[in-house]
Amino acid sequence: MKRWRIDRPLSRRAFTALLISSLAASAIEGLAAARAETPKWIARSWSQAKLDGIGAYIENEVQSAHIPGAIILIQQHGKPVYFKSFGVRDVIDRHPMTPDTIFRLYSMSKPITSVAVMMLVDDGKLKLSDPVSKYIPAFKDTRVGIDSTEGNGQPTLRLEPLRRPITIRDLLLHTSGITYGFYGGGDLARQRYSQLDLYDEDWNNAEFADRVAHLPLAEQPGTLWDYGHSTDVLGRVVEVVSGRSLYQFEKRRLLDPLGMTDTSFYVYDKSKWPRIAQPMPDDRVIGAFIPITDPTKPRRWESGGGGMVGTIGDYARFCQMMLNGGQMDGKRYLRASTVAAMTTDHIGPGSGIKRDYYYFPGDGFGFGYGFAVRTKLLPDKAGPLGEYRWDGVGGTFFWIDPKDDMFVVFMAQTPNQRGRIQSDLRELIYGALRR
Repeated sequence: MKRWRIDRPLSRRAFTALLISSLAASAIEGLAAARAETPKWIARSWSQAKLDGIGAYIENEVQSAHIPGAIILIQQHGKPVYFKSFGVRDVIDRHPMTPDTIFRLYSMSKPITSVAVMMLVDDGKLKLSDPVSKYIPAFKDTRVGIDSTEGNGQPTLRLEPLRRPITIRDLLLHTSGITYGFYGGGDLARQRYSQLDLYDEDWNNAEFADRVAHLPLAEQPGTLWDYGHSTDVLGRVVEVVSGRSLYQFEKRRLLDPLGMTDTSFYVYDKSKWPRIAQPMPDDRVIGAFIPITDPTKPRRWESGGGGMVGTIGDYARFCQMMLNGGQMDGKRYLRASTVAAMTTDHIGPGSGIKRDYYYFPGDGFGFGYGFAVRTKLLPDKAGPLGEYRWDGVGGTFFWIDPKDDMFVVFMAQTPNQRGRIQSDLRELIYGALRR
């Protein structure tokens, strides 16, 4: 691996006290790192030495040229415990990493889209039991693809009718049978998704959903957790029900009211382009062949499953709203009962739903409406029951921990280092928390 020398000296100050009550982007942007005595409530709850160890770990990742830079926030009881930037946005142009840096969120778009859907459920405009075909008629003709061997021994794809329609709930849970085409084996139904080059065409959401509806499902609805384009289809449902584009609806009902002013589907304002974080030059491919996206290029496709960009301050506002049970700064976005339903496992024992080989929530986690949900304590995965989380293939991740009234957001652009870093930081963070 080519080593990229980081010339800019990295701060090793013990702790940065951030005197803010919330993390709106406008507030977080102007904060300067400053020496301060650790507040007593933090000192009682956290080991300062171990918090410093978190920073040392990330600094080592930067100095070892694994990542250009990163930002991490640990927030508890509505206040920052640890918030710090490391390294640079891009090793080529060498802009320093700052709180207003814009990151590709990829699948961290999914929780935002899921919240938009549940807002419509709260409004009474949508039911979880509704068939998707009620809003996207092309799904009335969707079939399941089954591998079959003809007399000549050649595999063929046999299409079978659905045992029941795909529902909105299926889309939220990834039990729709809609898959991605770039993982999960060589069955013919999955190959249809990869052959279509869904990422290479600039569809609008209506065209995208219609194209997916004409692909065979990988399995019958409600039988298997299978990660795929379900949330992208939900984005089109939001458009049909609301009469607005997905971004217009989210901007009006969620993003602008929460103060998530830098969260969108691409970076519209050219003056913000220098704020976009870039991965290492040899870390720009996702998986085997998908190049990392360019958020400066406008697209018609507003991918609710993976198309958003945003800042750590924006996503912190989203996490705090969820941790607050659906409200923030006196405004309610979701009913508390809706947040509870979203963060409850719906695919566990008794559900009749199996888990595929690539079950991304991982051991100890079930799945709610847009979030992995902790259902089991494991010695090799720190964290309490009831936490919920997700991440993005570009290197970002978050988790929300209601038991400890805290959340963590980590932002970096590193497709190929994300899993290791997430696991290491989880252990370091819970190692620093005094219970």
